Amino acid sequence: MLFNSISFAIFLPVVFLLYWFATKGKVRLQNILLLVASYFFYACWDWRFLFLLIFSTLLDYYTGIRIHESATKKKSRYWMWLSIVINLGFLGVFKYYNFFVSSFADGLALAGIKMNYATISVILPVGISFYTFHGISYVLDIYYKRIKPEKNFVDYSVFVSFFPLLVAGPIERATHLLPQIIKERKFEIAKAVDGLRQILWGLFKKIVIADNCAEYANMIFNNSESYHGGILVLGAVLFAFQIYGDFSGYSDIALGTARLFGIDLLRNFAFPYFSRDIAEFWRRWHISLSSWFRDYLYIPLGGSKGGKWMKVRNTFIIFLVSGFWHGANWTFIVWGFLNALFIMPSVLMNTNRNNLDIVAKGRIFPGIKDLLSILLTFTLTLFAWIFFRADTLSHAFHYIGGIFTTDFFEQSDEFIPRPLYFLLAAFILTEWYGRESRYALEKFGVKYNRIFRWSVYYLIILLLFVFKGNTQQFIYFQF
Repeated sequence: MLFNSISFAIFLPVVFLLYWFATKGKVRLQNILLLVASYFFYACWDWRFLFLLIFSTLLDYYTGIRIHESATKKKSRYWMWLSIVINLGFLGVFKYYNFFVSSFADGLALAGIKMNYATISVILPVGISFYTFHGISYVLDIYYKRIKPEKNFVDYSVFVSFFPLLVAGPIERATHLLPQIIKERKFEIAKAVDGLRQILWGLFKKIVIADNCAEYANMIFNNSESYHGGILVLGAVLFAFQIYGDFSGYSDIALGTARLFGIDLLRNFAFPYFSRDIAEFWRRWHISLSSWFRDYLYIPLGGSKGGKWMKVRNTFIIFLVSGFWHGANWTFIVWGFLNALFIMPSVLMNTNRNNLDIVAKGRIFPGIKDLLSILLTFTLTLFAWIFFRADTLSHAFHYIGGIFTTDFFEQSDEFIPRPLYFLLAAFILTEWYGRESRYALEKFGVKYNRIFRWSVYYLIILLLFVFKGNTQQFIYFQF
């Protein structure tokens, strides 16, 4: 069930009305309803993988209790590692088995050894990377005594499978979400209206920006040998806006939907394309994943405490693992490596915490220095996105090689409609104007009069219908 589908437009109001009216405000009934709705939502993708989700939930629920009740550190560590190994084992089989086998065979082939191997043909369970990380963080938080295990299985299950975040995040923490699930929730009209506003902006990002950019980005990437350098750069720019509109649009819809049920999820994007260096970009892009790797991998590895060498080593590890988390392809690993390389100057010169504030805060226009820094950061990000989008490393290198050709400015038939350029310009300006808020339209709810607000809302709704093409799956569902 896609957020941008008719089925979800029916599903959400039904669950919302039952949640607030049929349960009579009783948190236990609300959580049962949320769990049933979440399992139905997930089963709409493929009901067979619902059993995998339930098994993963049971595993972490049980091991969390055993970790807490263990009399010795050794037993506690045993249950912790049992959970992690099984969780990562399932993730490895479904997501990485074919990659490891084929890569190993290719390595032997380079040494002149031919290996016969078998791959498995299996559909990747949607959201497996996300709910696996939910469970692992929960178990680790219990092991490190940050939280106590949740004894109510329904409450814990809602934490793992809450439908707004189930298939593409944000990656929640038990310390943040579980207390909200346990406590009584009351309907707040202002919170619900704000949630609807964020859902509307998320739909605009996905349907109007991402899906329309996708049509032409796909055309250019899939036929890159036919285009000159200028068009190839345009294809990379369109993909950059496609993936941002797609993923941050999903996050906006997820956060807005959760707010309708009185629950606040972790913010996942904070206007990353206005970043002034790569370190700032990664504090603003997919925040829940970046902070997850920081807390559960970077810091346990020693973080920045062991000198520059350890800092460099750990930075490369988390970026390479982050790339591999995104998919079983060398293109993702190179993408992670490039981002580690780009962030190195900040790491080595200890300037990675320089840009913690909002760019041009309180001002309409950025200064020349900020503008040049934003453009440089976006250019580096754009270069790395080529590897993320390319089908293979060979495709990525040929694409980049095509950019640096003598016919860069060669004229060609214009096949990208002008309205898309205007939409992108309006989108960037709106995001820039709203960059000091949690999402771009948040100020509209408090700063402007009703006539102007509703004019903007109706305009966005009109654009959703005018520029709606074929309904496309969200990019991050494949991860």
